[in-house]
Amino acid sequence: MQKKKSFFRKNVVFTIFAVLAILVILTAVFAPVICGERDPYEGDLAQSIMKPSAEHPFGTDKMGRDVFTRVLYGARVSLLSTFILVAVIFVLGAILGVVAGYFGGAVDAVIMRIADMMIAFPGLVLAIAVAGILGASIRNAIIAITIVSWPKYARLARSLVMKIRHTDFVAAATVTGSKTMYMLRRYMFPNTLTTLVITAATDIGSMMMELAALSFLGFGAKAPTPEWGYMLSEGRNFMQNAPWMMIFPGLAIFITVVIFNMLGDGLRDILDVRSE
Repeated sequence: MQKKKSFFRKNVVFTIFAVLAILVILTAVFAPVICGERDPYEGDLAQSIMKPSAEHPFGTDKMGRDVFTRVLYGARVSLLSTFILVAVIFVLGAILGVVAGYFGGAVDAVIMRIADMMIAFPGLVLAIAVAGILGASIRNAIIAITIVSWPKYARLARSLVMKIRHTDFVAAATVTGSKTMYMLRRYMFPNTLTTLVITAATDIGSMMMELAALSFLGFGAKAPTPEWGYMLSEGRNFMQNAPWMMIFPGLAIFITVVIFNMLGDGLRDILDVRSE
């Protein structure tokens, strides 16, 4: 118990934003409980474009749907898609980077040249092009951003592997007959894990913003999905008459991104041994 208190006092920023992140996730998980019988997909045209009130805390949209309900259900879509995106980029980038750094030669050259090609294009522009080719959907938006984002993790993992590739303990393990898969699992991947986890944690906010941007531009979520970026897109034509249609989804994105960015910074302070 004393150790826990000492940890919390030493890592105040991480503790505060970890609690806030958990609250955001719990809000998404228990959205049906919080919203009761309200359906984020069903509207009533007789109640369209209503100002915030006791009955509708965030007002209603053009279809008469409750914005508060759609924002809470939108947390489910936005958070889940962001976590899936970060996990896919993490795994793909780590595998390709470790393989490139460990084997070197032609394998390294091919993987890194492909990574250089991806980096040569502006990330969001290339993601829009890929999403436009694949079609508008959350899944295709995740694929598009993955294609342009994995090189960052691959290059980072490669550099970390190359630092230990020719060290004495790796050479000793090779001489004693350790197989390639054992070397990768025992030495290479663990050496990259901490840095990549920190990078992934700090990227959650930016990945959420990119997904929201694609949805806002019409390359992500489609109607009637309650996704924050798409809700912003729906509300932009009503900025003067019904600003709440953009204010509340925008606030949801802003607050969530800040929380996860600060959480990533706190996690970096804990895990990054170079800060000690």
